[in-house]
Amino acid sequence: MLELIQKIIFQVTGKSDITDDTDFIQDLGLNSFDIMNIISVFEDTFDVTIPTRDVWQLHQVKDAIAYMRKRGIEEPR
Repeated sequence: MLELIQKIIFQVTGKSDITDDTDFIQDLGLNSFDIMNIISVFEDTFDVTIPTRDVWQLHQVKDAIAYMRKRGIEEPR
């Protein structure tokens, strides 16, 4: 799932060198618009809706992966 998230982040922001510990704001310098664009692509890719209240709890890439797995969301085939 990390590789897919890396691709999504690169597609939306052009940023690379993403790891599990990458922080969306501190490490990548993303603003709320960037984050919501990434979430939109996550929702389309994984066919899921992520409530706004949950988005602001996803600080690092590993948080996003854990969130998806906790909800039974797997990589699309």
